Amino acid sequence: MTLAAVLTGTLAFAHPAAADTLRLLTWGGYAPEDVIAKFEEETGHTVEVTLSNNEEMIAKLRATGGGGFDLAQPSQDRIAGPQAEFGIYKPMDISKINESLFIPSMLKATKANTTVGGEVYGVPHVWGTSGLVLDTSKADMVKDYTDLCSDAVAGDVSYRLKRPTLIGFAFAMGMDPFAAYGDEAAYTEIMEKVEAKLVDCKPNVKAYWGGGDELMNLMRSGEIVAAMAWDTGGWKLNEDSADITFVAPASGALGWIDTFVLPAKGRADDAAYDWINFVMQPEVSAMITASAGNFTASQGADEFASDALKAKYQASFPPEAVDNIKWYPPVPAGLEVIEGGVLDRVKAAN
Repeated sequence: MTLAAVLTGTLAFAHPAAADTLRLLTWGGYAPEDVIAKFEEETGHTVEVTLSNNEEMIAKLRATGGGGFDLAQPSQDRIAGPQAEFGIYKPMDISKINESLFIPSMLKATKANTTVGGEVYGVPHVWGTSGLVLDTSKADMVKDYTDLCSDAVAGDVSYRLKRPTLIGFAFAMGMDPFAAYGDEAAYTEIMEKVEAKLVDCKPNVKAYWGGGDELMNLMRSGEIVAAMAWDTGGWKLNEDSADITFVAPASGALGWIDTFVLPAKGRADDAAYDWINFVMQPEVSAMITASAGNFTASQGADEFASDALKAKYQASFPPEAVDNIKWYPPVPAGLEVIEGGVLDRVKAAN
């Protein structure tokens, strides 16, 4: 960012056109008290926070036709569908957002996945991924999801019987399941190939983990040496053992993004844009990472994280790994039925 841009942004925060109350509908940890206090001091706005999750956010905005809040933070796959069906958001005025604050690949992906009728409805904020959690002293040969099926780790791996596993294996097998989202026949064909692979892979699986604690215990006890799991889980395990950490798969980690959207009947758009531009500053984003545990789409914010977390992040996500993340798009109707059948058959296979 240029010095002029920094100065312009600072002046804009110091002298807002009008002081408003920003009614923010968000997740726990995304609007910590120290960030709110700093924002209110610099802008004159006040912030009222309502904590929620995806299902509740959509339900609240549907019930009011997009009223009651000025800024909300659903995941990017919860925007295009609800907007097309219920009209609960308003388009973003991208000219009011400082795009230079964002990691370009994340901003591009979120814009594409939240575009409805040619209008962009969301920009990225907090993100995370699933990929590989490895004991690198015993499973350094595992580079991608399908390597969990290799003889070198037979009987020592774990993953969930959930859709991220289906998606991850499809990418590792050289297919693009997201590109087939609009074609049920093509998606079914991809899933059939993944099903066959997962059935063949069953002898390698020590256990299909169901919850984070179960996975942690399997890794800590040494019962498994390789798993498909979340980045934050891998980093937490790394605190106990330097050999265990999160590794971005060669075919790309699978990423989720919680966004910023404007509810259709919000009445403090200027305050909403001020909040977005304020919290996406690298230093402020690092404060949110410290609170939420996940990184944000703020360019360079990892440099302001704690030394320990920064080291883990940078080791797991060099720039090329970030740009290779496969971001979840909205799921079309009907695909969950296809996936459910595959998962049931894999579970029942001998």
